[in-house]
Amino acid sequence: MINTSNLPLNWAVTSLESLIVYVIGGDWGKAVDVAPDEYSTAYCIRGSEFRNWIEDKGSTASLRAVKETSLLNRQLVENDILVEISGGGPEQPVGRTVLIDKECLSFQPDVPKIPTNFLRLTRPSNLVSSKYLNFYLGHFYKSGEVVNYQAGSNNLRNLKFNDYVGIDIPMPPENEQHRIVAKIEELFSELDRGIESLKTAREQLKVYRQALLKQAFEGKLTEQWRKENVDRLETADQLLERIKQERETRYQQQMEAWKAAVKQWETDDKEGKKPRKPKKLQENILEQDIVNELPNLLGVGVHAPLGDLIDEPKYGTSKKCTYNTNGNGVLRIPNVVSGRVDSADLKYAEFDDSELHDYVLVDGDVLLIRSNGSVSIVGKSALIEPKDTGFIYAGYLIRLRPNANLIISKYLLFSLEAHMLRKQIEAKAKSTSGVNNINSGEIRALIIPVVGLKEQSVIVGLLEEQLSVIDSSMFNVENNLIKSEALRQSILKKAFSGQLVPQDPNDEPASLLLERIAAEKAEAVAQAKKIKTAKKKAARKRS
Repeated sequence: MINTSNLPLNWAVTSLESLIVYVIGGDWGKAVDVAPDEYSTAYCIRGSEFRNWIEDKGSTASLRAVKETSLLNRQLVENDILVEISGGGPEQPVGRTVLIDKECLSFQPDVPKIPTNFLRLTRPSNLVSSKYLNFYLGHFYKSGEVVNYQAGSNNLRNLKFNDYVGIDIPMPPENEQHRIVAKIEELFSELDRGIESLKTAREQLKVYRQALLKQAFEGKLTEQWRKENVDRLETADQLLERIKQERETRYQQQMEAWKAAVKQWETDDKEGKKPRKPKKLQENILEQDIVNELPNLLGVGVHAPLGDLIDEPKYGTSKKCTYNTNGNGVLRIPNVVSGRVDSADLKYAEFDDSELHDYVLVDGDVLLIRSNGSVSIVGKSALIEPKDTGFIYAGYLIRLRPNANLIISKYLLFSLEAHMLRKQIEAKAKSTSGVNNINSGEIRALIIPVVGLKEQSVIVGLLEEQLSVIDSSMFNVENNLIKSEALRQSILKKAFSGQLVPQDPNDEPASLLLERIAAEKAEAVAQAKKIKTAKKKAARKRS
């Protein structure tokens, strides 16, 4: 509800419905190659076009065949507003809007454009600035109030359109609408230039970060250190031999621990589940075609399969978790954030001792996202620190437990972020099914550059020092981008309360404008009734 006492005297408040002269749902039509003769081609604008509307203006719309009578009723014209009535999700409420302008209609101008049936075509009166109205609807959406006008499940939200068109719209005089739009566009243009600079800086920081990681894992970052510590370095052959011995030693330790656990289980009259026997020591194949594409390590290390440096990767639990705080906290994909665990949004489940033994996380573990709809998310990782020990992890994650005698946990974490590993992960995980996965065998086969532990420690220290500067700069950029969006909303808030541009006492009051719009709508309704009556009479005569 808009507080009318804060509005200028010559403004008014009315409903969205009172400003619209035509409303109709969309149509998806048929595939062009199977359509009957009475169908014509049209570009169908979907909700997916909204995402990049400013850049694309609907040019990515799908070419479909639509019944000619349907096309006649739905063809878009300049100043129409499309309202998303179905779609959305937990992070994106339904109710976004876009304005149809000349640029949109200029794409393939001979081919009509229509909305799909997940959208609603709303055509404002010619006496209303459609730009003004669309700015307000965008402001209303960003304010979060639109969630009060939606219904449906988590996976598909529907806009309660009949309620939505009842929302209040602050209406200035007609001339002031245009002055407000001009001022908004001026301020937004300045703001967009600043945002573009921030986005450019963000991309440059990402490039610099990758360049630093590349130097680290090609041996260039520690080149001077190696010259000063020749006597402390292992040769490649020594390193390979140590990796082999450490794997065998680690496996024997696991076997001895398992035998002791089984003996204790038998002593306890076989109470609970029998301890699981460690998997046989597996050979991890070094994929030479991948090695050939990796940069030369300057003779300071070796390329090794990740499986040689860690315990057997362990998938997470499939047990159902809830926000009920009983039991152990279970980490999920949202808890893996920028190389660390964010436990703000935590779910819980209860586990027995056997399950805790299998899934509980310890200091130095690395959690990796193994499945996601976005391939760029697969492989994102988080280091388990002392504050995170005791957590369990869910099935879309996989645990990597480094052999501390071969690889430092933070060295592994940084390497998983480097382009050479990201390229391998995305190649293995990429799928056409919509869900991208990387399994334990593919993780073991990842080729990782390995140097001695002393040099790993130096690399980690240098990366932490320099990446902290990059991360600080990135935080400032992201923070300023958030502030920019808040400033955009602040500009709109001023615009729709009459504080953005000065009022002109010579302007016709908005109340008179609304009267003219109402008269226009009434005349249009009367004309439509006459046409309908005439059609009925003609039909009776023919019969």
